[in-house]
Amino acid sequence: MKDAPIGVFDSGVGGLTVVKEIMEQLPGEAMIYFGDTARVPYGNKSEETVVRYSAQIIRFLLAEGAKTIVIACNTASAVALERVKKEFDVPVIGVVKPGAKAAAEVTRNGKIGVIGTETTIRSGIYHTFLQKTDPNVTVYGKACPLFVPLVEEGWLGEDAITEQVARRYLAELSEQEIDTLVLGCTHYPLLRSVIQKVMGEKVRLVNPAVETARELKYLLEEHHLLSERGSGAGNAKEISRPEHTFFVSDGAEKFRQLAASILPAATLRGEDIRVKTFE
Repeated sequence: MKDAPIGVFDSGVGGLTVVKEIMEQLPGEAMIYFGDTARVPYGNKSEETVVRYSAQIIRFLLAEGAKTIVIACNTASAVALERVKKEFDVPVIGVVKPGAKAAAEVTRNGKIGVIGTETTIRSGIYHTFLQKTDPNVTVYGKACPLFVPLVEEGWLGEDAITEQVARRYLAELSEQEIDTLVLGCTHYPLLRSVIQKVMGEKVRLVNPAVETARELKYLLEEHHLLSERGSGAGNAKEISRPEHTFFVSDGAEKFRQLAASILPAATLRGEDIRVKTFE
């Protein structure tokens, strides 16, 4: 089981920001990624629907041999994590708790902003975790539902429309004088440059993907599932490069183009991005 792949899923392309961090921090781990591109976004769907989608995808990833599951979607982490952990007999981790912990550690004035989908913000999950970590912090949440479709469309970086949308969404958080902003959706780190431009350099942006990869390492060690591939253990041991597999529920070519701009260049070389749909 140690060299079995890690299963990672998201509503679309955003979860690749988590995959990238796992690749950097755990280079010996193979991954199976599922992007639910046919049903993106999750943020405007009911909690029951998100739970159902999450369970479907986890069953698929386990059938493909995954040894553990990373819910690389803040919306699914917020509403489905605790329920699927009870249903499936493998370690499951989300992205909310690691991100909240990091934000509480880096804030200087105790004023923390959280941006995410409507479902994530409505759930209050970041507020709950942040208050548990530090009861003295003040949390300001703001739903930014248009960010996900902008990312899925590839409108990143210096796009004028994306900046206009960001300024409109983030204006009230700027007025609250926050010094820390949690990118509470795995799509949002792909808009990091424009968000930082709007908020100013004094506001520290927290990317939960970085902390999730660290948390995943601890989880794998705890369950004795950390791959020895690439660890250098044993001089005579042949070190093999992990293989990664990518699935989407629709739009494979578009996904491939976006993935190529997020992941290391060699990652998708010779790989087919396969399509798996759910009835």
